[in-house]
Formats: sequence, C-alpha cells, structure tokens
Amino acid sequence: MTATIQTIDTPDGPFTIVADERGRVLASGWTADPQEALDRIPRQLRPSEVVEGETAAAAAARAYYAGDVTAIDGVEVAQRGTALQERGWAGLRTIEPGSPLTYTEFAAAIGEPAAVRAAASICARNAPALFVPCHRVLRSDGTLGGFAWGLDVKRSLLAREAAA
Repeated sequence: MTATIQTIDTPDGPFTIVADERGRVLASGWTADPQEALDRIPRQLRPSEVVEGETAAAAAARAYYAGDVTAIDGVEVAQRGTALQERGWAGLRTIEPGSPLTYTEFAAAIGEPAAVRAAASICARNAPALFVPCHRVLRSDGTLGGFAWGLDVKRSLLAREAAA
C-alpha cells in the first residue's frame, strides 16, 4: 500500500498527516518528522511506500484551525486494535468539542466503567491525533494528563474548542 504524507503549518506547530490510498488517516500529529508520524502506525496498517502529496484531511485540519472545530468529524481514519481499543477510538469521536471527559467518564461512556487504565491506554495508542480527538480526555481532577504531542498542544486544542 502506498500512503500519502503531508505536513502543514498550524498555530501549534507543524502537523503531519499520513493517509492511505483511500484517503483515510493512518496517523497524524504535531511534528515535522515524517518518521515520527509513521512510527505511530500499527504494523498491520503500515504502508510499504510513502509519497509526499496533498491529503484531503489537511483541508479539515486547516478548517479546524480557522475556527470550525467540527471540520475534523467527517475525516475517515483507519485503526486496528483490540475490540475495546476500536470501541474506544470510535467513542473518542463522539466527545463534543468544548466538553472534555475524564478518563473515568470516558471508560463509562465506552461501556467499561472499571477500565480506567485501559481508557488511558486507548488514548495513548491513538495514531490519528486530532481526527480521533484523544486530547478531549482529562484526569479525574481536571488536569491535562498525558498527550503524545505535548501538553502545550493539548492545552491549546482544548482552549480553541472551549472558545468555539
């Protein structure tokens, strides 16, 4: 499979998108290093070839940063994991912008109220960041918790969504 990779400028820094031949985002994140984005793709989805080009997801990311925080909602993604991970990634996409959940609330929302650590792991293993908005999950005390792309980016995304 040949994937397309594109890096765009955002107020939070360079944002790299890797999309498959169908335009589905395999991985994305705030980095200018293509390898850093590629390394987040699970082995079974990793492309055999990567070319630079324009991705449809870039337009959605630009619209998001221009103020339409729902522009990312319709972007197709491709992820592979356990049944719980896949349910969790789908669940992340239902969290409304400006209404973050705690890891405990997120675990309950995906039908696994006792699986708070698993909920955190689902967020940590999320490859198509922004399009699957794992940044919308916080610690139970309301603090940011972790984020693969840095807490400054997470804070910025949450502030942008709260203001929208």
